Amino acid sequence: MAAAQQKLEKEDEDCSLLPLVHEIIKCMDKDSPDVHQELAKLKTKIQEAREQISNMPGIDCSPGEQQQQLTTLREQVRTKNQLLQKYKSLCMFDVPKAS
Repeated sequence: MAAAQQKLEKEDEDCSLLPLVHEIIKCMDKDSPDVHQELAKLKTKIQEAREQISNMPGIDCSPGEQQQQLTTLREQVRTKNQLLQKYKSLCMFDVPKAS
């Protein structure tokens, strides 16, 4: 469970590349030797983003297949909502109101 939570936290990390690009530009303006270090950070961040994208569910499906899956899931939700409304309308679920 801790591993799943750690994975979730990692996925919630900020994936913005702009701060790293900004740091690189600042280092270049100052002729700082830290440019190579900042470029390595950017390269690492890009590689992490590529790995996250390749691990996304459904990435191996075509847009048509994804659309079909979406349609199927929406139909399932619609059916389940109808069943839920049907069961809610049964009298055995009537809750007495508090006076």
